[in-house]
Amino acid sequence: LCSSPDHPVSSDRPLPSRMLCGDVVAMWDVGLSDGVYRVEFAHGTTTGKRVVYVNGKEVLRKDWMFKLVGKETFTLGRSDTKATISIEAVSGFAYEYALLVDGKSLQKFIDNRAQTTKTWVIPVDGMDYRVVLEKDTMDVWCNGQKMDTTGEFVDDGTETHFMLGDHSCCIKATSSGKKKSGIVHSLLLDGEKGPAPVQSRSDPRPDQ
Repeated sequence: LCSSPDHPVSSDRPLPSRMLCGDVVAMWDVGLSDGVYRVEFAHGTTTGKRVVYVNGKEVLRKDWMFKLVGKETFTLGRSDTKATISIEAVSGFAYEYALLVDGKSLQKFIDNRAQTTKTWVIPVDGMDYRVVLEKDTMDVWCNGQKMDTTGEFVDDGTETHFMLGDHSCCIKATSSGKKKSGIVHSLLLDGEKGPAPVQSRSDPRPDQ
């Protein structure tokens, strides 16, 4: 597979064709709680072949499809999040590809996750850890693993504690005092305040 890991995609539209090669015509990055998944779609417009790759592994293949337009559905991540690639003819032999995640356009899915999750990338002992808090369930994920956590109420909010190796981590939730901002979440490592949360549209991939 030819891909461009230096150019992650977090919008409805895939990478321009000059960044792809072979039969791979579209590529997207999808950030879930258990990791960032790269979706690549190969479409043979002469044979009708359709192949979906997730993180470089083939998850769906259909050869010799008479109809060149349509939809292909598969799942992403441990939660089996539904994803659908839509193929539409634009004009002549030109095609447009769009990715839907959990029934939403990729951009709407990203915007929704920005409201319901917080993501941090924090370096610990020379390795980057991607920590995700699901605000509705208070579940914490780190580099694809759901963490064992303990929660407690404190004077100014709540604290969710877990371990990263030999280091103690805490996600602190406090009221901002402003209606628009609502609850402010911060990550502490060994009692020291960590980096600010990353934006969903630039959600990076930590080194595995």
